[in-house]
Order: sequence, then C-alpha cells, then structure tokens
Amino acid sequence: MSLTNDYIQQRLEEQFPGQLTQFEEPYGMLTFEAPRELNLKVMQFLFEDPELSFRFLTDLTAVHYPAYTGRELAVVYHLHNLVANVRIRFKVYAPIAQPDVFSATKIFMSANWQEREAFDFYGVNFVGHPNLKRIQNVDEMDYFPLRKEFPLEDQTRIDKDDEMFGRGGSFDFGNRQEDGAPRQIPDTEQ
Repeated sequence: MSLTNDYIQQRLEEQFPGQLTQFEEPYGMLTFEAPRELNLKVMQFLFEDPELSFRFLTDLTAVHYPAYTGRELAVVYHLHNLVANVRIRFKVYAPIAQPDVFSATKIFMSANWQEREAFDFYGVNFVGHPNLKRIQNVDEMDYFPLRKEFPLEDQTRIDKDDEMFGRGGSFDFGNRQEDGAPRQIPDTEQ
C-alpha cells in the first residue's frame, strides 16, 4: 500500500480525534499542528505505527511569531519515512512567557543537538532534555538572538545608504559638489 498524505491524516485523526488541527499540504508535504502537551505522543505514534514508520527526525527547529499572542514560539518537527520516502511536518506552539515543550530525545537521539540549538537561539525550554545548555552562543548571553525582539539595524546610519553601494540614487557614490549637486563628468571626446 502506498503511504499517502490522506492516509496519514486519516490515521492521525483516528488516533487523536479532534486534537490535531491545521492540516495542509504546502508543496505536497503534509503539515499539521498539535497541542504542545501531545508532541511526544504524536511522535511516538508516528514512530511506532508499523504502517506509518516515521523513524527519522530530519529537522527540529523553532520560529518566533511575535504577532501570535500566547503562542509566539513554534517548534517545528520534520519527520521522514525512509522506506516509503515520505516526509511530514508538524508544529507545536508555546507562549514566550512559558516556552516549555517536552524533549524528543527519548524517541530520537538526533533531537539532542537540535533541541539545544533551538534553546540557544530561541529560548525554547525542552523539558526532560539530558543536557540543555548553550552550544553556539556564550553562556553570559541573557537574550536569544533569533527572536524578533530587536530592530534589524539602525536606520540613521549613513554608511548603510544604498547610494554608497551603487543601488539607487544618483550613482555618483557620494561625489557631490558643495551645494549637494552631483559632479558633472567632463566630456573628453572633444
């Protein structure tokens, strides 16, 4: 039997009636949302079910959505059935005030590093993780750099002017006369 998105969705809805939402198929990949307290149960079902057999955690990451009040942090899991070559994605959301999500390290050993990275950059607290600490940023950092909490750059900096990089403006790269008018290039073909 072929493992289709419709069949996977049907099996999930049978196992977790009314609990999984937002089923979509962007670019053909089945995507859905699960409550954060069910993330391990959903993963365990997808792993152990003999017909589904999603036994490879391709990726685990986080995303910060500042506009989603009460569910600002999303943890995104990408799972792969290597035999049928089928991939799925599911998300769980957590509030930024209490970013606790259960650790998947008991099911997937590769989640260890990926969860540490999501903690390091987004501040997701993976409950039950064996060694949750920063891996790429210094321990003294009191913020999470990939959260969208800071302006991208100072808009008043003149060294970031597009004109200085040849994008837009007069293309004279700052060579202006004292009154602000662009310099004229003398005609040398006379």
